[in-house]
Parts: sequence; C-alpha cells; structure tokens
Amino acid sequence: MTETTTAPEKKQEQHEFKAEVSRLLHMMVHSVYSEQEVFLRELISNASDACDRLRYAALTAPELLGDDKDFRITIHADPDARTLTITDNGIGMNREDMIENLGTIARSGTNAFLAELTGDAKKDLNLIGQFGVGFYSVFMVATRVEVISRKAGEDKAWRWESDGLGAFKISEAERDSRGTEIRIYLKDEAREFVEAQRLKAVVKKYSDHIPVTISLAVKGKDEETVNTGQALWMRPRSDITKEQYKEFYRHTAHAFDEPWATLHYRAEGVIEYSVLLYIPTQRPFDLFDPARKPRVKLYVKRVFITDDCEDVLPGYLRFVRGVIDSEDLPLNISREMLQHNPVLAKIRKAVTNKVLAELERKSKDAESYARFWDSFGAVLKEGIYEDGERRDKLLKLARFHSTSGDGLTSLDDYVKRMKPDQKAIYYITGDDLASVRRSPQLEGFRARGVEVLLLTDPVDDFWLSMVPEYDGKPFKSVTRGGSELKDLKTGKDDEKDTEKSEVTPGIEALVAAFKEALGDAVKDVRTTDRLTNSAVCLVADEGDMDIHMERILKAHHKLGHTSPRILEINPGHPVIKTLAATVQADAKSETVREAAELLLDQARIVEGEPLPDPAGFAARLSAAIARGFGGG
Repeated sequence: MTETTTAPEKKQEQHEFKAEVSRLLHMMVHSVYSEQEVFLRELISNASDACDRLRYAALTAPELLGDDKDFRITIHADPDARTLTITDNGIGMNREDMIENLGTIARSGTNAFLAELTGDAKKDLNLIGQFGVGFYSVFMVATRVEVISRKAGEDKAWRWESDGLGAFKISEAERDSRGTEIRIYLKDEAREFVEAQRLKAVVKKYSDHIPVTISLAVKGKDEETVNTGQALWMRPRSDITKEQYKEFYRHTAHAFDEPWATLHYRAEGVIEYSVLLYIPTQRPFDLFDPARKPRVKLYVKRVFITDDCEDVLPGYLRFVRGVIDSEDLPLNISREMLQHNPVLAKIRKAVTNKVLAELERKSKDAESYARFWDSFGAVLKEGIYEDGERRDKLLKLARFHSTSGDGLTSLDDYVKRMKPDQKAIYYITGDDLASVRRSPQLEGFRARGVEVLLLTDPVDDFWLSMVPEYDGKPFKSVTRGGSELKDLKTGKDDEKDTEKSEVTPGIEALVAAFKEALGDAVKDVRTTDRLTNSAVCLVADEGDMDIHMERILKAHHKLGHTSPRILEINPGHPVIKTLAATVQADAKSETVREAAELLLDQARIVEGEPLPDPAGFAARLSAAIARGFGGG
C-alpha cells in the first residue's frame, strides 16, 4: 500500500458540486438500497479502465510505465479503522481530471438517471439498480471519501475528498508512484465490507473476468489474488456461465440491466478476431447523444485500444455493447490510423451482418422483439436512411404501429393484409402515437378498412425519402395528394354506397367561395372522400413536401418558409352542407367568408401548426358562438 500524506503547507481548494450532482449525492448518502455492494464493482471497473488506458498510452509513450509494467488492483481492508482502500497503478488523475471526473456529472453517465428521478424515495432507490451511478455509488456506504492520485508522466499528486454533502476539496498530496488510491471511511451499517469473505464474494460475482490482477489484503492476513483475470471473450462458450456473461456485460457496459441478446464467437481465416457483444434490455444513457458513437471496446491481442472508434460499428448500432479483439491490427495503431483501416473495415462489415442476423433470429419471438423495438427501433431505422447496402435487411427488421391494432407489424405482414386493389403502402407521420391516431386524414381509410402505418419517430420522414417502395408497393402519405380511396375495392359495398350518394347541393359554389375568401393562404380548396367525421383537413400537394417533414425542418431552422396547403372539405359534413346552402342563398355571404377562415384555422390546430393570427381567430370564434346562441 502506497503511503500518502497531504502537504501541510498547501492550501485546500473548496469546490461546490454541480446542482445535479448534489441532488444525486443526497440520495446516495441517505440510501438504504439493498444491493449496496455494487459500489465495489463500480470502483474496480473504473480502476480496470485506468489500467487499460495507460496500457494503450504506453504503446506510443513507453516511458509512462517506467519500471512498473505489471498492472494490478489492490483492495486493502482495515476492520479496526473501518476503512476500505482500492488502489490501482493505472493512468491516474491530475487536478483538472479530478474536477472533471469527480466534480461534475458528465463523466459518470448519470444525466439519464437524474431525468428518471420521481421524488418518490422508494422508486428512486430502485433506479440505482437500473442505471448504476459510477463513482458516486460509493456514498451509499461511506461517510467520507479520499482520492489520492498521480497522473502517469507527471510528478505532482493530488488529493480529492468529500463527505458527499454538497462540496469537495482538492489539495496537493504526496504519492511516490502513478495511479489512484480511493480510501473509503465506511458507515457503521456498512462494516461488512471490511470482511474478507464478503469482499471475495463481491469480487467473484462482479469482477472475476477483469484481465487485471485483483488482490485482497485484510489487516492481519496475507494478501491473496481474488480473481481469475482471464479475458472472458477468449474463453469457449461452453466454459462460461449465464451469470458470468451477465456480469461481464454489466462491467463492460457500465449497466445494471440484463442483456437482451448475447453474441459470442471467434472468426478465423484471413482475418482473425474475437467478438463478445451484447444488446441491452434498457436504453443506454447516451443512446441519443448527437455524436452517435458506438460504445464497443476495441482490443488488439488483448490490449485495450479504444472505446471511442466510429469505425467499429455503424452509428445505428450504437446501442450494442461489448468487445471486439483483433489479432491482425498492429498494437501501436492510433485512433487516427483506425479511420478507413482495411482490416477494421472488414471486421465492421462482418460483425454488422452478424448483429443483424441475430436480430432477425430474435425477431421470431414477437413479444420479446417488440420490447427490443420499443427501446431501439428509432435508432435502428437510422440505418434504413444511411446504409443502402443493408437497407432491405433493415426494412424486414423494422416494426411499425398501424391502424390495424395496438401491436406492431412488419412490412411483410402489412403487404399480406392489403386490400385487393390497393396499390400503395399508406402511412402518416406525426409527433406521437396518440395524435396521429386522431388525425382526420385517417377517417376515410379507417372507414374502408384500409390499413395505415403510424410513424412517429423523427427519422421516419428521412428514411422514407430514401425508400420509394417495398415489395413493389410504393409508400404513400395519407396527408399528401389525392386519397385514392375511390379506386380501392375493399370487398365491401363502400364504393356502391359512394356511387349512390347524393351530391351536396351548392358544393361547387362553396368551394369557389372558400377559394376567394382564403386566397393565397391555401394552395387549393377541394372536396374529398378522405374525411368521414371531420369537416376539413389540410394536405400537401402531390409534389410538395410532407406536412410533418416540413414542420421538423422548420423547427430546426433548416427551412425558412412553409408551402401553402390544400384545404380539403367533407361534402357530407353538416357544417359544410349548411354553408353550401348559405352560398346558394347568398353568394357574397360574410358568414361563409368567416367560416372559411375559421375552418382553415381549425385544420391548422389539428395539424399542430401555429395560427398566423390567434387574435383574429378568437374574434371570429366568439362571433360564431354568439350567432349560434342567438346573439346575432
């Protein structure tokens, strides 16, 4: 154990934790979470990462290792002082690293954790097990924590200390070698974590696979190695238990859920590499990070290279966690050299195909696959847009909500259910499932039993622009162009009823009056069979941009203007019939003009679009209500 002392003449710096950290620490300090042992797993995992990072840095700067080339993690337990100390000889930290890694939330991956907090103590404590909380989990068992660290290649050591109550202190320290030492002053109720058998059990459960020697030294007893330290991905599948797979997933992914799928194999031939990948059950914290970086760790001959390589897997598989270990890449390869490396490109192609094949296999269990899709479907659909080589595979893997029920459907199943004369795959895009289900544009399709896909992920508008058809059937938005419902033979008597239905008297004159009243506010006014219950709706012209796509681009300042829409009116609706009769009696009726503007605003509101003149809308609505109640 390395002796460390604070230089007494050096002034301590006082720092306040960020607000979100203080919130988290308050819960940690007051936690009665039943699986407090996870703190040790988190600290050992961090120590292992520190060793991996130094091993990689030393490939190009071997002087960082000096004479200390064997990496190790040591756990010291002192039952008399009730302290637990975890020491590593990894890359270490300097003052700036301590502030960044131990004083802010960014490096601990807990923003998503905090977003899930409800204020209900019991529910919030359960989230600890769901998300994991990195370094901060130590405050579940500690009254005070000291971290003494010296960064490899630097002479100065630093001390970080805190009781987890809102602030931390940093000061210069003394340490005669690189690495980090975390000294934990345990709560009275956490005294079990100085007992040798308890510590061995925790290490065996969570960290046995870590390829760094972990030693345990309990005061008064001999030091002993407590992990096997063999890289799990190099062992045969038959030698690995389900529990070992699960714990390695939790280690490498820094997660607390169980893997939904595990992919473990070794490729031999021209290129040799080992793969141990996991698909999580729950969404990782950084799933929608704009960087879209995969989080698979790349090793070369068991030497960690990076977990920040965009060329390991495509961005649409960034939810995958685990390890890829190459036998053919050079050990001294840099992150820059990895870009466009032909060996890595071949590994990426083969592993991507393997992951998609595993998803296809797992999709046979519809219920389980639906849970996967709920978590990761929006991300996987990014591949439909950007990966032309695998677009057909991804389309077959895709699942969608539709008007046929509450469950998910594949495109193959949709095509099987198409009406006899239905030539297109109909869809509607929107911001959320509830609102698109209420969309008036669906009324005519629903009445005729024509299924419509309900697409609510932002990426849907983009991949649709790249995929004109599926199985020879074009994709067609129900909010664009004509409805084509009159051409569908649904097997019912709908079309016969339509042929026999009476033409609303005055409807042509009403359409003309609406066009005159609305002018350039609309591109056109026309009757439609798209509606059954609503009076009006807005649609885009056949060659124009889809309404929802335009709204997305405008919200992201990618579009400076919006195109005028077509206002479609339902000739069978009582309001439209009344207005048509009014136009027949008085072609210049001011009531019809006001009604046209009111109905256009109503259609805008239903579409979720802002009104250009809210005050005018309110005045017209008040006047219409007054007339309806006999107020003139």
